[in-house]
Amino acid sequence: MQNKKEKTESGRCAKYAKYEYKKSSYAETHGVLQSLRQDGLFCDIKLKTDDNEIIIAHKVLLASASPYFHAMFTNFSERNHDLVVLREIDSTALQQLVNFIYSGRIVITEENVQDLLPAANLLQLQEVKEVCCDFLNSQLCPTNCIGINAIADLHSCTKLLTSSELYIQQHFSEVVGGDEFLSLSSEKVIQLISSDKLTVPSEEKVFESVIRWVKYESSSRKYVLPQLMEHVRLPVTSKNYILKHVVQEPLIKNCYKCKDYISEALNFHTLNSEELISQNIRCKDRHGDKVILIATIFDTDERISTKLYEPKMNRWHNGPEMITNRKNAGLAVVKDNLVFAVGGATNIWRQLQSVDVLDLSSESPCWKSSVEMLVKRNYFGVGVINNKLYAVGGLTNSDGPLDSAEVLDYNTQEWRMIANMSTRRSGLGVGVLNNLLYAVGGCISSSRQLKTVERYDPSIDAWTPVAKMSVGRSWVGVGVLDGVLYAVGGEDGYKTLSIVEAYRPSTDGWTTIADMNFPRYGAGVVAVDGLLYVFGGQINKSHIEDSIECYSPITNTWTIVAPLRIHEYASARVVAINRPRHLKIHS
Repeated sequence: MQNKKEKTESGRCAKYAKYEYKKSSYAETHGVLQSLRQDGLFCDIKLKTDDNEIIIAHKVLLASASPYFHAMFTNFSERNHDLVVLREIDSTALQQLVNFIYSGRIVITEENVQDLLPAANLLQLQEVKEVCCDFLNSQLCPTNCIGINAIADLHSCTKLLTSSELYIQQHFSEVVGGDEFLSLSSEKVIQLISSDKLTVPSEEKVFESVIRWVKYESSSRKYVLPQLMEHVRLPVTSKNYILKHVVQEPLIKNCYKCKDYISEALNFHTLNSEELISQNIRCKDRHGDKVILIATIFDTDERISTKLYEPKMNRWHNGPEMITNRKNAGLAVVKDNLVFAVGGATNIWRQLQSVDVLDLSSESPCWKSSVEMLVKRNYFGVGVINNKLYAVGGLTNSDGPLDSAEVLDYNTQEWRMIANMSTRRSGLGVGVLNNLLYAVGGCISSSRQLKTVERYDPSIDAWTPVAKMSVGRSWVGVGVLDGVLYAVGGEDGYKTLSIVEAYRPSTDGWTTIADMNFPRYGAGVVAVDGLLYVFGGQINKSHIEDSIECYSPITNTWTIVAPLRIHEYASARVVAINRPRHLKIHS
């Protein structure tokens, strides 16, 4: 199989002008029949479409490639016919699909994909259907994603339906500004704005999208405004916005039921009751409203400190002050609201086995000492499985790179050793996927970087090797997003890497994806709202990469999103957390 994509510059959304798919086995085995067909020899079936186009073919070949034709020519009366009329199928699309059955080649374009997909779906040519879906997925943009989502729903394209829904949620602000949004039914609008996974810079955008949709056909749509406002989370907007924009909106003024939602929001700002928050989803931030906690050196005093970054708002807040100045610490979240800072070093000679914990459920979160690890560890990795915290590999001055690992059971407040890895690893990355712990890359010495990866299964207390990466990496960042493990950057002993690889357990294989904009080692990696974020890292010994970029698996692209403003220190440690109670939405 060979795929070929050709870029186009025309149109805001255009990404690939065409997508060529080849199935070489068809071309090899059907070549003679294609020649006979071109000469009209031994053809025993004519396919006629609604526009009276006639396509000739061989029944046996159509039946061998298409379950639809197989059933037609074996179980139904058409088996004895030499002319079959196919209703509601585009004649050009049918010709292309029959040609594909003979030649193993088909070209998907923006012009033909909407005809080819339903035709391939009807004829049960699953490979062509999937290629059409892949093409549409590559074309997703704010002005067409709603239409593509509707196509996916109509033709039961499960994967495309999921990816287009995710795209709409992640790009809500841009999507609701387009014409497709205005054409949605009220049921579809409610389905969209009720999603807990909606990515919006603020709830104001949801309110404004509802008003825009209603005003487009005000005479008929104003009657469903109360149903829409039921899903707008007015209490989490600012009081000033409610009074200045919501109360003054003419549609709201003329809607008795909507005034109840305004009263509820204003009461929330007056009372801010915990009971009200727990009982009413309109008083809660959307579930996708995550913030990222970063631990690194931000100032000139050489102390590790924390900051909170809001991806939706591209906004920073100061985080709780660290009580231990630990470089290269492991950072992990247990039970959704406990952030652990584990091990690391205060300087090159002093590795740490101490542990600090931050309780985010507290009204005033602050770091406190917790139970120490059994082994001092620097340049190591951490992961959490079923609320148990694992510390893996690393380095100590006395023993060099470590193959040992240990686990903290928070309920018993005890660390215990687990099975050793097969390889000593310092500067490794660690990720958790499907309740299994992955130790990725690292090094044994400054000149021996590792391609190898091994996986720990807690149920049997054993490590097993998995597929190797294409390149050895130490100081590699590891992130997990939508069932895929990513190895990000690192250094190979000679240079810093911008290349990124993705591992899928189903195939036990790594694939190379788009490179980052900058090479980085020691970068922090975390997944939030369907995107993979990379923080900081070092390009070389004298150059720190002071930026944040994020990766979209839908478009396979990296985008610079913000400066990081770190100070003379390569390593950034990051975790995604639920918005802390003390961090106000409009602070």
